[in-house]
Amino acid sequence: MDRIAVIGAGSWGTTVAALAASSVETRLWARRAELADAINTTGINHDYIPDLEIPQRLEATSDLSYAIDGADTVIMAVPSHGFRQVFDEIAPGVGDQLPVISLTKGIEVDSLSRMTQVISDVAPGHDGDVIGVLTGPNLASEIASGQPTASVIGLKDPDVAVNLQQILISPTFRVYTNDDVIGCELGGALKNVMAIASGISDGLGFGDNTRATLLTRALAELTRLGVALGGQPETFAGLAGMGDLIATCSSNKSRNYRVGHGLAQGATLEEIISDMKMVAEGVKTTKSVVALARQSNVEMPIAEHVQLVLDDQMGPREAMLALMTRQAKAE
Repeated sequence: MDRIAVIGAGSWGTTVAALAASSVETRLWARRAELADAINTTGINHDYIPDLEIPQRLEATSDLSYAIDGADTVIMAVPSHGFRQVFDEIAPGVGDQLPVISLTKGIEVDSLSRMTQVISDVAPGHDGDVIGVLTGPNLASEIASGQPTASVIGLKDPDVAVNLQQILISPTFRVYTNDDVIGCELGGALKNVMAIASGISDGLGFGDNTRATLLTRALAELTRLGVALGGQPETFAGLAGMGDLIATCSSNKSRNYRVGHGLAQGATLEEIISDMKMVAEGVKTTKSVVALARQSNVEMPIAEHVQLVLDDQMGPREAMLALMTRQAKAE
């Protein structure tokens, strides 16, 4: 691969573009021309990830056609609510054999589709074996500062997966491969819902025992639904499942965690979201996850109670009490 296009210049898209640019020429698409110009001029994305120095081989642009022109791989870093529209714009210029990788950890609200399903829906002739995801415990600010972590590429085609692995890997960013695209993608999306629950727990002042209990049951929930939807059980015990769950449920750097924490502290959802520059995917994904669980006849009490809190039908403390007083059963 000689050139990669990253579509979406938020914190994670910019970070992945910088990782790729260490190995190959990379173009980063920003929706706003002024942001693209600022990145090219200063070498910094001050709006989203100011601590990351942009490599010289990374060029920002607000021109979608130019961004994907000559690209050997397209990496999508667009929030789930705008993913379909943006990919629909570039799809005519993306060859059917061109790898397309999603960084987006969300579920489309109306269709209940994963982002790889959205790609296949928009481009039905595209080779499904080269449509995949990059996911894991990847808080962008920590990666930008050089802190060691790992990620996983979920992709069916082993040769493309290994090629991308070699491009993105670094001494502080270890990359694994996994052919369970469904499991990897669902792990990344479902954990955002659980991160809201964890933020609520911490915001209410509960301690380590509570968080450990919550995370353990959260992992059981997302594994149940993930397997019901076609994922492999072992995937959810890895980086895409447990790894991402631990990171986002334990860190104030997680936007979804901050949503839950803010709600528990008495802020409204509108107030919390208005203070954020970037999207907290779990807010929209929770409704989709609950709908998928009901369609699949899978019990997900944590997700259901998070939705009740987000819909202002139940208070955070009331929701926690309701979870703790459910009928006792075997683990």
